Amino acid sequence: MLDRPQRPGLAVPWKAGDDMMSSNGSGDHHDRARRFRDTALPHLDDVYTLARYLLHDAADAEDAVQECYLRALRHFDTFRGPAIKPWLFAILRNVCRGEFARRSRAALTMDGEEGEDGDAAPLWQEAPISPESEMLRERDAKTVRRLVAALPEPFREAIVLREINDLSYREIADVVGVPVGTVMSRLARARAMLREAWIAEEEQEGLPT
Repeated sequence: MLDRPQRPGLAVPWKAGDDMMSSNGSGDHHDRARRFRDTALPHLDDVYTLARYLLHDAADAEDAVQECYLRALRHFDTFRGPAIKPWLFAILRNVCRGEFARRSRAALTMDGEEGEDGDAAPLWQEAPISPESEMLRERDAKTVRRLVAALPEPFREAIVLREINDLSYREIADVVGVPVGTVMSRLARARAMLREAWIAEEEQEGLPT
């Protein structure tokens, strides 16, 4: 399985949210803050993972996640469920494509839509050959993470949303704002690109493919 970037201790706005909402003494606002924490906090790692892959920079990713949660807190009344994770991802994408995209090292372009080999299984879902291959598997996990980070943005985004965050095609389509067919095409293209890059690396290192 493609592992997640390590998330530092983010100063997410939970305490700030409580302070803001308690200033007027409203029980409804207290309940709103509690519901927001309970609903959104479990997805903090997922949101940070997507931000890291989109922005390629830990500091920018931390700032983007904090801004994402602040916006989500402010607009929580507009959330209409049932799943909050795609809603958070959509907010994060807007953040990343706004102020943070300007100072990110990543070029957030949307080139290329067509692909093939859509039924191919992602390489990181293959089981290790034996317990003795654990060290090699760890090396491969790092390699795959690096190869995914090098994909063009739309394909990298689709892979992370599908393989790490386990979103359905429909949920990804809603987050990204494209048809389901485009999501499937991007995933197929991303998997093909990963296989090609993987094979090229192993050939360069003289490893069996």
